[in-house]
Amino acid sequence: MATAPASSGSTPDSAPGSTPGSAPGFFPPELAAVPMVALNYGVRRRLGLYLNPRTAAAADWTALAEELGCEYLEIRRLEALPDPTGALLDEWQSRCPGGATVGRLLELLRQLERHDVLVDLAASVEEDCKKYLKRKQQQAEQPLQVPAVDSSVPKTSELMGITTRDDPYGNGTELFDAFICYCQKDLQFVQEMIRELEQTEFKLKLCVFDRDVLPGTCVWSISGELIERR
Repeated sequence: MATAPASSGSTPDSAPGSTPGSAPGFFPPELAAVPMVALNYGVRRRLGLYLNPRTAAAADWTALAEELGCEYLEIRRLEALPDPTGALLDEWQSRCPGGATVGRLLELLRQLERHDVLVDLAASVEEDCKKYLKRKQQQAEQPLQVPAVDSSVPKTSELMGITTRDDPYGNGTELFDAFICYCQKDLQFVQEMIRELEQTEFKLKLCVFDRDVLPGTCVWSISGELIERR
């Protein structure tokens, strides 16, 4: 069975970042609203080492679960897990994404008088929160990436007017829903398919090479242009 880490022996006034008369494990109030997702594996593992062992001498994870509103059956389910503290925190984040904050967790630990946890983890928790806020700030400062808009206008002059409804000067190109590839022996089937897709409720606009494409340009260049851009 895992045992809780030995207390560092710090007094309330000697906690990291504390001021005279402050509570154990003093935590900067400006970081209290940071969501629980900011806490990395190291801090969560240490929390489990403190809270997972069942002991009558100090409040364990079950006391924290009750403070978070868990019912008896929920606690019994978590009890069967190898890391009930970690599972409890994960479920809290999922159930209350807006209320699951680092400040709230530390407040509950203080109410449960787990000053040993606060003293030991205050510096690590603060470091995780600052890293999280720094990452968020860097993401916010990144320039907005606007994806390039492909107007589907051909880039070469010989492909500016390749269908019967294209503007020969490239000011307007005809667009389609699908390009039909077929062999001449399948022409009857293709004609039936065209009627079914264009003249019924589907209302698709098909590009049929022999019907819609102007002659005189390389067949493969035209086909590639129509399939890729139209």
